Amino acid sequence: MNKSPRVRGGPLRLRDENQSDGPGFFRHLERDFKERVEFFRVFIREPTHVGALSPSSRSLARAMIHGLALKTADTVVEIGPGTGAFTRFILKRIGEQTTFFALELNEAYVHSLRMRFPELIVYLDSAEAIPQYLNRHGKQAAKYIISGLPWATLDASIQERIMHAIVTSLAPAGVFTTFAYIHALWMPAARRFRRRLERCFERVETSPVVWNNLPPAFVYRCSQVRHTNP
Repeated sequence: MNKSPRVRGGPLRLRDENQSDGPGFFRHLERDFKERVEFFRVFIREPTHVGALSPSSRSLARAMIHGLALKTADTVVEIGPGTGAFTRFILKRIGEQTTFFALELNEAYVHSLRMRFPELIVYLDSAEAIPQYLNRHGKQAAKYIISGLPWATLDASIQERIMHAIVTSLAPAGVFTTFAYIHALWMPAARRFRRRLERCFERVETSPVVWNNLPPAFVYRCSQVRHTNP
């Protein structure tokens, strides 16, 4: 069994397109502020369904898609996009022929995503329905499945159903990415989730810690599906 090697390449140093002086910088600040306000509103309404007090950082978003050939991917699926912290980076990097859609269970987030990203196809539905929507788009599998789901807040039975949908929807050479918070790494729920990943995938890699995130986090990059019950 692969013992979770670190992703090669060391700390990520990808430049953020928004890190510059001038009008673009201020547009970024305004967008970031609105995203945080929307995230906090949902947290207040449904604290048990949101895994953190603030949306994921740009640094974590870059880590989530680091090494993924999105430009040439046939099909990409995002589950649990929330306010779109990862979504905007995915949209910038997919190819013109790439089929990309997202599944989000929170209606407020879906409305916000549709307003912010008019080009995005986002469905108000559970991640359990990945196969159904792949079929709707005439696709058998996804090359990449990118998850922003708060796994630690999900019941074990829900985790199992979603993971089943993921492993049955991933292409043979596909990759599943998700993240976890470093402070919770040794908690029982986090350890159970890690074991679930190792039951589902032959290869489970971890990225360097993204310290520029609140809380600090790291990425799981999973591939080579095991043909066993998740």
